[in-house]
Amino acid sequence: MLVVHNAYQQRGGEDAVVEAEVELLRSHGHEVVLYQRSNDDIEQMPRAAVAVQTLWSTRTTREITRLIATFGPAVVHVHNTLPLISPSVYWAASRARVPVVQTLHNFRLLCPQALMLRDNRVCEDCVGHVPWRAVRHACYRGSATQSAVVATLLQGHRVLGTWQNRITRYIALNDFCRDKFIAGGLPIDRLRVKPNFVDVALTQDATTARRGFLFVGRLSVEKGIGTLADAMRHLSVHCKLRVIGGGPEQALLADVENIELQGPRSPAEVLGGMRSAQALVVPSIWYENFPRTIVEGFACGLPIIASRIGALESLVREGVTGLLFEPGNATDLASKLSWAQQNPDEMVTMGKNARAYYEEHLTGAANYPQLLAIYDDAIHAVRTDGKLARSES
Repeated sequence: MLVVHNAYQQRGGEDAVVEAEVELLRSHGHEVVLYQRSNDDIEQMPRAAVAVQTLWSTRTTREITRLIATFGPAVVHVHNTLPLISPSVYWAASRARVPVVQTLHNFRLLCPQALMLRDNRVCEDCVGHVPWRAVRHACYRGSATQSAVVATLLQGHRVLGTWQNRITRYIALNDFCRDKFIAGGLPIDRLRVKPNFVDVALTQDATTARRGFLFVGRLSVEKGIGTLADAMRHLSVHCKLRVIGGGPEQALLADVENIELQGPRSPAEVLGGMRSAQALVVPSIWYENFPRTIVEGFACGLPIIASRIGALESLVREGVTGLLFEPGNATDLASKLSWAQQNPDEMVTMGKNARAYYEEHLTGAANYPQLLAIYDDAIHAVRTDGKLARSES
């Protein structure tokens, strides 16, 4: 397998997913080559060069063509291409008649900003349309110029047929996201659903009491940090919230008495925090695709208190693996936190249910046959198309 990924400057869940899938494949005896470029390189490049590479990278075309010729992968599995790898990777693989699988980690193919969020509200203005509104509102990085580059990328490759014809199979992370991508114009027959996974041993000591709540993630607007701060200020019961992570919204939490800011932590420290918390709070105000933190929380026997929005509503079963509240509603979140604090036995039961769901659906062992089935499906599709083309010639 040839795995392709444009790594982010700030490591996130998507980077961790790529590493986990590569390790999963290798652990099952597959030979995997990882073609990776890093956004750290952007700092050394002229802006015009970055814009050109975003639309089409001749370097990617050259290097992927060479890798395919020397390595001969059965599948090219692409994760992130923005900005340095570019969609040219799909064309290089397609010309070599190698099936391409693309995991849809966010909504970039529908929305230049990738979050479908504007002015702290869900925005679907560009879904299924020419994304000119994203330029007008400077949705990508607050820049009309950069938004225009990404909008040109999306619309240009729609016209070229890249999204329709050069990607053999897409992986959506859940049914909600799959339906959004269909609404945005991706071919329904090429979309498959496969969740993220983690492999985490349950080491919780049954005698250890779980106390307090936990937030893990980037402290940014889309994560609902303002809602979280307001909810913690107005709780009717006393409880502690530990916050792991950093970001531009950190100041909103700094003066809240019952919040402990722990800053970024190692993966092992994050799991340790999850094993001792009473619940993980996920107050996002955007359509989260499949937060890795939820999978890790489930693996640690940790129930989730999440916004009732997008995929979160189906990932967290109300009263079974956690609690749901109205997105952006601090009063509703505070009431759910208060209930959880006052009903620890019920929360423990939800945590056990979460771990059981994880063991059945979200481990590497459960994920591997799903991933292989998608690869086999893509390989079969390319072979079938090739036979059809030869028979018609």
